[in-house]
Amino acid sequence: MTKHYKYLITLFAAALLWGACSDDEVDYGTSGIKMEVPAAADITSTSAVLSTVFNIRDDVRYTSAGFCYSKTATPTIYNSTVKGSVTNGILSATLEGLAPQTTYHVRAFAGVYQGDVVYSPEFSLTLAEGTLDEALAAYEAPAYADNYKNISAWTMRNQWNLANVHDPSVMLAEDGYYYMYQTDASYGNVHEYGGHFHARRSKDLVNWEYLGGTMLEIPAWVKEKLNEYRATMGLEAIAEPSYGYWAPVVRKVKDGLYRMYYSIVINNYIKTGAENTEADFDNSWTERAFIGLMETSDPASNEWTDKGMVVCSSSDKGMDWTRPALTDWNAYFKWNAIDPSYIITPEGAHWLIYGSWHSGIAAMELDAETGMPKQSLGVPWAEGNTPAEYGQIIATRGNSRWQASEGPEIIYNAETGYYYLFVAYDALAIPYNTRVCRSKSITGPYLGIDGANVTEGADMLPVVTHPYKFQNSDGWVGISHCAIFDDGNGNWYYASQARLPESIDNAIMMGHVRSIRWTKDGWPLVMPERYGAVPQATVTEEELIGNWEHIDLSYSYEVQKESVTMTLAADHTVTEGTWKGSTWSYDAENQILTVNGIDLYLQREVDWEASPRTHIIVYAAYGNNKTYWGKKIK
Repeated sequence: MTKHYKYLITLFAAALLWGACSDDEVDYGTSGIKMEVPAAADITSTSAVLSTVFNIRDDVRYTSAGFCYSKTATPTIYNSTVKGSVTNGILSATLEGLAPQTTYHVRAFAGVYQGDVVYSPEFSLTLAEGTLDEALAAYEAPAYADNYKNISAWTMRNQWNLANVHDPSVMLAEDGYYYMYQTDASYGNVHEYGGHFHARRSKDLVNWEYLGGTMLEIPAWVKEKLNEYRATMGLEAIAEPSYGYWAPVVRKVKDGLYRMYYSIVINNYIKTGAENTEADFDNSWTERAFIGLMETSDPASNEWTDKGMVVCSSSDKGMDWTRPALTDWNAYFKWNAIDPSYIITPEGAHWLIYGSWHSGIAAMELDAETGMPKQSLGVPWAEGNTPAEYGQIIATRGNSRWQASEGPEIIYNAETGYYYLFVAYDALAIPYNTRVCRSKSITGPYLGIDGANVTEGADMLPVVTHPYKFQNSDGWVGISHCAIFDDGNGNWYYASQARLPESIDNAIMMGHVRSIRWTKDGWPLVMPERYGAVPQATVTEEELIGNWEHIDLSYSYEVQKESVTMTLAADHTVTEGTWKGSTWSYDAENQILTVNGIDLYLQREVDWEASPRTHIIVYAAYGNNKTYWGKKIK
């Protein structure tokens, strides 16, 4: 928001507001200036009049005074400011150009001549409701940098916002905060300083507060259970296993109870217990992964109680864990106990959905009271099939034992009556992309948008996210392993990590949150620009005329799909771009732009590629088994 320099004309009488006090009664502190908590009057949807008692010692001079304000706590002069005037001991100013129905944090400030800046105590100001058009006119886009390398250090974690996010899980808690939890992966591995399964929270999905690790030490049961199985297999115990901490999922079970299912991977070879390196390869597969459970009654405390093992990787090959060579991908484990997702069905059944790369995605029913498997688990291996109590297949990418698919996320949408299973496809560095399928039953069959049976191995469509690039940007790659969540009021969101391209720094992993719109036939569309709390004022037909950036987001391995220009003319024809020569129409009530027979679902979002950032109109669409993204060019 631009800085304001309008002086207040209307003055407040100090005696009416606070009462007068003599110099002898004022504690000026070391600065020689003392200001009281500000007060607000004449609050509208876009402005407010501020005032505060301004006490200054006779021998002190100040260079400027006014009010600083921000949507986040503890504003300083480096946030938005407005200069004020001091009359009869009252500092006053008017704030203008604010966003309706928005809370601002405010402090008075004064710059001491040849000294420091002095601040008053803080107070919060909430604007009147106003109209969406007023809110859009006053909108201020997020300003944090996407390339966060200069703040990636552990010592700068309070500035991260959505920096260093990988495999996020997001839930809305009773206290009104969205809580995000994640894999330990981070730029420079800085998370190793702060425990595991790191947390942050937000009230608006834009500004995130880092909370720290939820697991400070690995639970003893992991090593104990690992070596118990190894003893049964006739293998020596591993004294110091190598652990990986991956992909938690967090859900609110009921008021006062939250569950986190997390993955711990053992990165040692089965035969000798040596750490997984090419030099130490011993002609065996690496050891199993475990899924454990933690619970809390208050996520704000960031204190979780571990409940122990839920499930581990299981095999249909008995004890034949040999691997002839590192080029052999005929995996020993069939169900890989990693990447859990957790759902409570409308009927009250609890299910754990898990799996990664090996043979597909499994579903296992849980006991609602304990969160543990509903059936007792036997040893996690058998000849000819995995033990039935370890789950059943609900999705597989072909019939290979080494599939480039992982990160299942499952939700139920009561409006459509479907369960939706989102899955990450391909390697995570660049080609990572998200797919979705759906079913009327928690256990399937799951079908793609083309009707193909994913439970039986069909390729999953549609593509939901994919590496992409708009003009004036480096774009994003590695966009997947998502969390899907809602606000309880019918608004749904997609969160995942995304990486900068290799030409910039592919190790930069920024958390992305995006809005979801649902198509008429009940499929989730993820918006092409990230969520920034843009007011959703109605898009008018006149705003659609002009140039758009259009991306065919259909699948192409390791390709960053780039935009081309599409032009919509006032006569409802397309005069440039992929659909040149076709016509367009607009359903203003439902915010759907139809071009060349394809319904493009509109949303107002942030133009993250603009400088400075601002709001823009975007679209997403499915059509002809393809996915389309686009945004208006201002």
